[in-house]
Amino acid sequence: MQTVTLFALCLRVLIALLTRTFFSADAYFQSLEVAHRAVYGFGHLTWEWRTARPIRNILYPALNIPVYWLLKILKLDHTSLLISGPKVLHGILAAGTDIWLPDLTRKVLGERYVQNAVFLSFTSFFHALSLSRSNSNSLETTLTTIALSYYPWDSAIAGVRKCLALAALTCVMRPTNAVLWVYAMGALLWHLRRRVRDLLSVIVDAATVGLTTVMLIFLLDSAYYGQPTFTPLNFFLTNLSSVSLFYGTSPWHYYLSQGFPLLCTTCLPFVLHGAWLVLGPSGTPPSRLMLGLIVWTVGIYSLAGHKEWRFLHPLLPLLHILASKSLTDAFAPAPSDSTRSPIRLPRIRTPYLGFLLLTVPASIYVAMFHARAPISVMYYLRDIPAIELDTVGFLMPCHSTPWQAYLHQVELADNGRLWALGCEPPLHKQNISEYQSQADIFYNSPVAYLKERFPAEVDVTFPPSPFPSCVPGEAPDDRWRHEWPRYLVMFGALLDEEGVREAIEGKGYAEVWIGTDGWEGDARRRGGVRVWKY
Repeated sequence: MQTVTLFALCLRVLIALLTRTFFSADAYFQSLEVAHRAVYGFGHLTWEWRTARPIRNILYPALNIPVYWLLKILKLDHTSLLISGPKVLHGILAAGTDIWLPDLTRKVLGERYVQNAVFLSFTSFFHALSLSRSNSNSLETTLTTIALSYYPWDSAIAGVRKCLALAALTCVMRPTNAVLWVYAMGALLWHLRRRVRDLLSVIVDAATVGLTTVMLIFLLDSAYYGQPTFTPLNFFLTNLSSVSLFYGTSPWHYYLSQGFPLLCTTCLPFVLHGAWLVLGPSGTPPSRLMLGLIVWTVGIYSLAGHKEWRFLHPLLPLLHILASKSLTDAFAPAPSDSTRSPIRLPRIRTPYLGFLLLTVPASIYVAMFHARAPISVMYYLRDIPAIELDTVGFLMPCHSTPWQAYLHQVELADNGRLWALGCEPPLHKQNISEYQSQADIFYNSPVAYLKERFPAEVDVTFPPSPFPSCVPGEAPDDRWRHEWPRYLVMFGALLDEEGVREAIEGKGYAEVWIGTDGWEGDARRRGGVRVWKY
């Protein structure tokens, strides 16, 4: 266990520090940026935090506050530690998934399956892509794994209070995690139906933990927002509306046809075979309960219109356990020494081992090279002397890069000096089929937007833009007005739009930096990132 712990900490922190690519805007705008603003007094808050009915809880971003506060006290906030400090924190948190996976595997399948399960976790493509990032889904994955390791898979309720407390904390981080626990706790209560004393004990414990959590979250939310607020309720009410659909809809089979293949990658055949074995004679009640938990959660999540791969991340450790059953039962002899450390090479036939290890080069690519430019451009901008970096405009789909949590320029904190196109959702009951955000309107006709919303000439004093985007969370207002900034940042694809390059060059701008990217599915984000300077 100590070997696994040390290796997991080293691996996840190393991955976190080496990651220089963009995956999800929430890793910055729902985490780092919020904490940065809390400590330093400047940073961008999205509509989720500023709407009349806010849907985000401060607890997860607050994990970063001690790091930023310490850097501020030590006057190190203008060093690279501003970026690497939170990365180390989230790498440590990510390691919890690997550290508690052996305990969970032992309870569900047994000791002989631990080695392969840990190997699959360490070599997981999706863990490398997402687990060490500052996404709430990543901590949700760790907390879910820890909580399930205390879950009474054999109906012995000794550790149920720890499980309930961790489950409650997980639901605070991500309210949708409650779907998983509805099934898990429902199954437990059913198994305890003939043990009345144990049944009542679990119900009382669940009610106590639940009510305490609700009260604490209400107090925390109300203190942060300065008015009575309960964000989990706001989260569900908002996502039951058309707001979530504004960010994209996917077919019902999305998680089956795309989610599982991407999460599991090379271990997918073994996951499917492991599920088949669990349903057969070698399956045990705990393993069948785990399979039911996976099916239930995916089924409920599939009912939602808006789907993302990372929403399934908490299930990935369970999928690794299923794959370990396949690899151990069907494709490897039983280990001769059950006390072997799970950090040693797994007992997997060489062809299968080689196939599984194909995730390693893919993991290096997505962590260090794919979609690298949106991160690299912030390093480029932060190295520009503050006296020269007086105004910056981002002509990109919103939230395409990190913000002040990387840039950390108080000189740009004034409204209109650092701006990006907005993409506020239809919070005021607009028709979603007709609604268009500022970014949509810009991309419909970039040249017309530049002519109508920017002055005819560049003011070489580079004043702040009067109204570059809507105030997040407030009523829509399309009276956007810009001043030409000293620096313009955009994706290369924008320069391919008819007349855009000519319009920008005609104002006296020249390209000063190019960052290349890998493959990109969104046509607006292709062509790498470009910086133009007047």
